[in-house]
Amino acid sequence: MPLNSQDERRGRRRRTRVLAAVAGLTTAGALAAAALPGTASAGEDRRHQPGRYQDVQLLSFNDLHGNLEPPAGSSGRVTEVQPDGTTKTVDAGGVEYLATHLREAREGQKYSITAAGGDMVGASPLISGLFHDEPTIEALNKLDLDVSSVGNHEFDEGAKELSRLQNGGCHPTAGCYTDKRFQGADFPYLAANVLDEKRNKPILKPYWVWKQNGVKVGFIGVTLEATPDIVSAEGVKGLVFKDEVETINKYAKELQRQGVKSIVALIHEGGFPASGSYNYNCDSPGAGDGVSGPIVDIAKNITPQVDAVVTGHTHAAYVCTIPDPAGNPRTVTSASSFGRLYTDTTLTYDRATGDIARTAVTSANHVVSRDVEKAPDMTALIGKWNALAAPIGNRAIGHISADINNSGTESPLGDLIADAQLAHGKALDPETDVALMNPGGIRAPLTYAAKAGEGDGVVTYAEGFTVQPFANTVNLQNLTGAQLVQVLKEQVSGANTASPKILQPSAGLTYTLDLTKAGADRVVTDSIRLNGAAIDPAATYRVASNSFLAGGGDGFPTLALGTGDLVGADDLTALEQYLTANSSATSPLAPPAADRITIVR
Repeated sequence: MPLNSQDERRGRRRRTRVLAAVAGLTTAGALAAAALPGTASAGEDRRHQPGRYQDVQLLSFNDLHGNLEPPAGSSGRVTEVQPDGTTKTVDAGGVEYLATHLREAREGQKYSITAAGGDMVGASPLISGLFHDEPTIEALNKLDLDVSSVGNHEFDEGAKELSRLQNGGCHPTAGCYTDKRFQGADFPYLAANVLDEKRNKPILKPYWVWKQNGVKVGFIGVTLEATPDIVSAEGVKGLVFKDEVETINKYAKELQRQGVKSIVALIHEGGFPASGSYNYNCDSPGAGDGVSGPIVDIAKNITPQVDAVVTGHTHAAYVCTIPDPAGNPRTVTSASSFGRLYTDTTLTYDRATGDIARTAVTSANHVVSRDVEKAPDMTALIGKWNALAAPIGNRAIGHISADINNSGTESPLGDLIADAQLAHGKALDPETDVALMNPGGIRAPLTYAAKAGEGDGVVTYAEGFTVQPFANTVNLQNLTGAQLVQVLKEQVSGANTASPKILQPSAGLTYTLDLTKAGADRVVTDSIRLNGAAIDPAATYRVASNSFLAGGGDGFPTLALGTGDLVGADDLTALEQYLTANSSATSPLAPPAADRITIVR
């Protein structure tokens, strides 16, 4: 594959600059600036050998998920460790602020690249999701994003739709939303490990090279190999997802053969930090000790030819150094989600070798705080798309008495959604017994405070869409009691052993989850009750779940074995019907108690 130069569509460079000073909050760098080759520091070396070492700024973020407006509730806050060890939360996010922060960060930086770690679109709020995420691509173009890996959510609507987001054109069924043809992404999406099953070749570019004044930095983009397990079967039809490490190592060699020795991997897979604070010390007590999860093994096995790793998927925040296979430290970063953080990494490029002086790499996460001026072009973009969405999005669908959060092992909002699906199931078939909801399908909380003048406590269609944007249907199926118990055990075993996915139960289903035990034993079988009665292994139970779960998604293969399928309305309709039937302005719905699962720690 020939060396990729910057696309002519990217010829425009950094047109907009904001001059106000940044009030951003930063973390400590993952690597302290150390001596460059020889005995001089980076600054000293530039004085004694002008031009040999060139600092390249790498700005990165991940998992935006179409959050153009500031996210609501806890989804719009980050936790910050204070000097005295206490923590506080900071409101964060919104592309009007992200644009300002990125533009200010670029000021004075002649060599600056902006990259993303996937899931820019998908599971998006109404302002973007209603228009098949064209608004988000338009915003990313205005942000001067240079390159992004694909994430699993880029496949929510299949490879053809991803190709349209890249190359432009009106939606095949919805058509054009404005009088202008959708132009597609100015930046390349990279999908090195996603192959067309028939051609056995990547569906998009596997890598891309940034070049400026003799400085060359290559980017390889991959998504997690397990994407087919967390995306609907239709979304990944005809695609093969290869191992992340093998793929990156393969293309790193190819880039090296082409003379590109400075390489960054963009990986839509991540880790789980030891702290919920974005600015904790990930390298305490030792390098990378503050993060666990899939990214650790991946990072330890990626070839030393790769100089830095930008990650995503877990919506976590970390800036770590994880040793490469040669035992040398390498920076691995993630900037939370929803545009609440961005990472600023300095890569010191050695013109003599064409490689990065790894010991001089520094990196820090910064808060996209809302105490800066909004970017006017983003305000105009949001206004344009909100005006188009308003007739649909502003319609009231219910009333709540307080915030209904989606956080915790069992969440109030998870219980509410499960209850809504149970009610919808009973309307389809009165024999429906129970409903189960996957936590990953709940994308945001319901907040009491008015968002757009609708009034406190009013739930609009747009807010419901933000909570459940996938357009899954509510499916009914028959499971034996033994199968139902097995489904509950699959929450903490099999594919979900390392990272449990606790299904949100409808009213009447109760059990104990003992986290002091391991694997399937964490679900205490004798404790499982449905409406107070023990589960009969031989009996048949009618179970409601969304179509993604009913197909075995999220590591629940037993759900795919159900019989007697009956397909209902989409899950958002079920939620709307439940809120409308069970709440009013004078009698708002209170948050469920989230007490159906007893947790032993």
